[in-house]
Amino acid sequence: MTDNSDSQQPTLDTTDDGSHTLYSKQFDQHYHNPNGAVAESRHNFFDKNGLLKRLPNSKTLTILEIGFGTGLNLLLLMDEYRETGSSAQIDYYSIEGFPVEADTARSFNYDQFLSNPELLKKLVQVFDGLRPGMNHIELIPGITLHLFVGMFKELTPKNIEADFIFHDPFSPNVNEELWAGSVFSTLADWSSRDVVLTTYSAASKARGAMASAGWNVAREEGALGKREMTVASLDPDKLSHLKRVNEERLARRYRTDDF
Repeated sequence: MTDNSDSQQPTLDTTDDGSHTLYSKQFDQHYHNPNGAVAESRHNFFDKNGLLKRLPNSKTLTILEIGFGTGLNLLLLMDEYRETGSSAQIDYYSIEGFPVEADTARSFNYDQFLSNPELLKKLVQVFDGLRPGMNHIELIPGITLHLFVGMFKELTPKNIEADFIFHDPFSPNVNEELWAGSVFSTLADWSSRDVVLTTYSAASKARGAMASAGWNVAREEGALGKREMTVASLDPDKLSHLKRVNEERLARRYRTDDF
């Protein structure tokens, strides 16, 4: 199910904002935008989806992430949670088919980008104790991680109603199965009505896959030189401030494989 042999382990690299990323030999891609790992994550998964506004005012939140990767999104969430003084009870679900080794995580320099740098130790502890299947870890008071080590098709969570989805797997051209219409249909089943999904990808086929699964889809400014990213929701009102794509046309093209 997972392969952590030396030949599969990613290598450490530094992005242009000074924060670390990893380079995957298996997928021939970096885990983050080479122009800035931390900057990209903040833009895509905190600034453009309304999460920062919800944190201090919510009693409960459920976040679902596709692609745990380096754990950077979770780490930034913990930091923002403390900085905003949030008292929300947060369930953070994530999935990772090929988790990195704890020794690699110990090399991350993300603590230099946090208001609470000691939180990096919490992330390292996650990687240090992972087992195949679902791992339940209370990271800090108020935030519980539910990290599934395995493939998406093997994940069968119960009673998830995601308020936010971080769709963050490797790009569609190397990891097409996680950008399929069937995946976005499943994500819809695991979501609340007012869910907001964000992803770095602006690919027409990915947007078509979302639209074919019933998502409303909109364009948003991309991070670090990227022209666009994608924001989606089951509730069209959540996208009223954004420019929508033509979902009907893209869904039709997706269903007829016209890309």
